[in-house]
Amino acid sequence: MSKGSILLVDDDLHVLKSTAQWLQELGFVICEAATLQSARQAIEQSTFDLVISDIRLEDGDGFELLQAAQQADRFLPVILVTGYGTFESAIEAIRRGAFDFLSKPLMDDELLAAIERALTHKTIQQETSVKGKPQQQERPRSDRFVTRDPSMENILEVVDTIADTRATVLVTGESGTGKSMIAREIHNRSERSEGPFVEVACGALSETLLESELFGHVKGAFTDARADKLGKFHQAEGGTIFLDEIATASPAMQVKLLRVLQELQFEQVGGTETFQVDTRVILATNEDLGQLVEQGKFREDLFYRINVIHLELPPLRERRADVPLLAEFFLAKFSHEVGKSIDGFSLSAMELLRNHPLPGNIRELQNMIERAVLLGKSNEIQVDDLPAKFQQAVTGKTEVSNREVPSKPQTLKEALEGPERSIILSVLNGNNWNRNETAETLGINRTTLYKKMKKLGLEESRVVSCP
Repeated sequence: MSKGSILLVDDDLHVLKSTAQWLQELGFVICEAATLQSARQAIEQSTFDLVISDIRLEDGDGFELLQAAQQADRFLPVILVTGYGTFESAIEAIRRGAFDFLSKPLMDDELLAAIERALTHKTIQQETSVKGKPQQQERPRSDRFVTRDPSMENILEVVDTIADTRATVLVTGESGTGKSMIAREIHNRSERSEGPFVEVACGALSETLLESELFGHVKGAFTDARADKLGKFHQAEGGTIFLDEIATASPAMQVKLLRVLQELQFEQVGGTETFQVDTRVILATNEDLGQLVEQGKFREDLFYRINVIHLELPPLRERRADVPLLAEFFLAKFSHEVGKSIDGFSLSAMELLRNHPLPGNIRELQNMIERAVLLGKSNEIQVDDLPAKFQQAVTGKTEVSNREVPSKPQTLKEALEGPERSIILSVLNGNNWNRNETAETLGINRTTLYKKMKKLGLEESRVVSCP
């Protein structure tokens, strides 16, 4: 009995013949085509369950064939293959409707797994269409991402594009840039959103414990294995597993991970039964995997297997416009959690946050805001609510000599009110006293602006500064 009919397209006749023969031995009915024209004719004249095509063809490319396949049968899945795989070409293939995107040289297990996924997906689509099940409503983007940065907006657009695919995703970036949040966003935007999201910090576990954590173990596998245990891959069935700090995995663990990514199969520690799982895999690291490959510390085949969809998150110092947005977001979050009423930030405090290099990125900013909310005593976050080390790093201030100390020193709050009033007044005049535009320019909400204007005597009539 046939497992399904496949149109196989490649202008390399050796690859075409050998792949066709292998798939036929596995029970598939194969139609071969070496050109775009002959592949189009085959689609017009016959019905297929799947199309597998190289992107580069002598008389065209796989994208043209993808379009022809979609016009012939909207349920016909297409897997595109190339020996020149790049992130951009993978995204373009998925964006145009390809079911999957594979890079040459193809591994048998990887290709077979992709074929099985594609055929299963087609069956589900057809059954759903016959039953008349309404299409799933668009899943709204979560409010976890507050951004105006173009590079982050582009990343979120890619997330929207790849969310419903099975493609493995590699997320890189400095510590604290939000790699875990991006992984959750991919999960939440996908058709797996109702399934589990399982996170594993690979760097926190030894090799033995990590293997048990990921794949589980059977009773008696090692000294403390008093009962069978299901691993994280089992727990992530039907959902997503996020493997953080993947660069810390040992060479032996990298081999096991490569097999799971290619075949979605594994055995428990100490067990002999092979398990098959249906889970999406997302990996993350703050290290340069390409450099680790050159140094022989990370397997090249695993690197290329996980590097098809690569999202590199920019550090916060490269997205300064997001600092006020994130600061206000964390302020609202922590104020609600501790039951405090805090209106916002003083302009001086916000200016310090904007100028701080933030080597810890979003995580450092979040921790500073949480500390300020807990320790602050006024209705807005002041400069002196921020860590002393942070203040000195930003302002570059040093201790002054005794003769430089004023005879009647002001409090820090009093000293900062003058510059704060001048800044607000300047922006108000620049925006023709439009308070909405002024609040937007200053990076604060309107309520905070109104309260500051009242406190600084700017709420009555328009005040015009002298030249």
